[in-house]
Amino acid sequence: MLTLAETIKSADPAVPKKRLKELRVLVLATTFPRWADDAEPRFVFDLTKHLAEKVSLWVLAPHAPGTKMQEEIEGVRIIRFPYFFPKRLQTLCYEGGILPKLKTRWLARLQLPFFLAAQGFHIWRTVRKHKINFIHCHWIIPQGFFVALIHLIYKIPYMLTALGADVYAFNKMPFIGMLRNFAIKNAWLCTANSKALVNSLKSISQKPRFKHIPNGVYEDLFHENNCNPKLKDNLGISGLFLLAVGRFADKKGFNYLIQAMPKILTAQPTAKLVLVGYGPNDSSLKQQVKTLGIEDAIHFPGGKSGLELARYFATADIFIGPSIVASDGDTEGQPAVFVEAMSAKTAVVASNVGGISDMIEDGVTGLLVPEKDSNAIAEKVITLCENPKLRNTLAENGRKRVLEKYCWSSVASQFLDIYSANKTNSK
Repeated sequence: MLTLAETIKSADPAVPKKRLKELRVLVLATTFPRWADDAEPRFVFDLTKHLAEKVSLWVLAPHAPGTKMQEEIEGVRIIRFPYFFPKRLQTLCYEGGILPKLKTRWLARLQLPFFLAAQGFHIWRTVRKHKINFIHCHWIIPQGFFVALIHLIYKIPYMLTALGADVYAFNKMPFIGMLRNFAIKNAWLCTANSKALVNSLKSISQKPRFKHIPNGVYEDLFHENNCNPKLKDNLGISGLFLLAVGRFADKKGFNYLIQAMPKILTAQPTAKLVLVGYGPNDSSLKQQVKTLGIEDAIHFPGGKSGLELARYFATADIFIGPSIVASDGDTEGQPAVFVEAMSAKTAVVASNVGGISDMIEDGVTGLLVPEKDSNAIAEKVITLCENPKLRNTLAENGRKRVLEKYCWSSVASQFLDIYSANKTNSK
């Protein structure tokens, strides 16, 4: 039997892939598309779609009103567990994420204990029913804790994939931090989508091995060829098209971008900002726009996904990601929207927090600004507005970086190598 160190070292393309056929994998996630063309972040689905071509796997995710309890989408078998009745009142998950909802909605807080009990039960039930022999858990909390318990009972190895909030948001919550640490210490391996996140995980425990694997992007979907001039007409944009995409939650920092808009408009009166997304801060962001008297310059089209979102990225002139470290310590891992913008050859302005600097090299693949600095955001946006040559250079470099590091096929291959190494270790 290989040691853990030897096993991880062997996780390369030379590992025989026939071992993958013996795996029966359970993938756990709390953010997952509810239906085709859902606006929910789909990075777990995109990865799982590639993995399902090589291994037998099932995805377990929370149910939501209007979704099927079980179905198969593009080769991915999905099981959704209910956690509150009547089901139409389930509101804890999706459309903004669990943590932001717990801060703003009393019904979400009421549903939390029912959700935890239901998730733990359905993980156990699915493991037994489908004879699972490996678990891939996205987000450490809450599902990682239950998987660690399953591991102690059934000796089923599991790996964790940390994405940001599951590490950063609980540093000021000692009890939840203990549960997080318990899940990490018992994991066979942990991956993280940014180098900063890997370093944070190492500060918690040195017991498992940690590996940096970024989120991927479909480079053929997020492509400059999806530029659609009619979209600008439909949005009423006669000047430069500024774009921001993400959940309307504190760590996204959209309030600082909105605060930067009056200065941007002074230099570029015909520019327009389009904020794509939804979430618990929806009302406060729209009220901020109204208070500043810039309703005509900022458009809220709601959530977008798939080809529609790809058209927004390809048509925009500048993508802006003003992320911050929120008051609870939560910040970005590696948001998919940055690589989607880069893949579409759109110049990027971004805050230098979390794992964003893994993707955005200042002055090469984009421009970085300090967090919570509306003046800096405005200055960098104005610089790109007035310098199309620089804008085009950053866009070209961004696309090249995506092709080098962030294609889903390459990312999925790294996970398949890890799956193979685990099978080698377990034989």
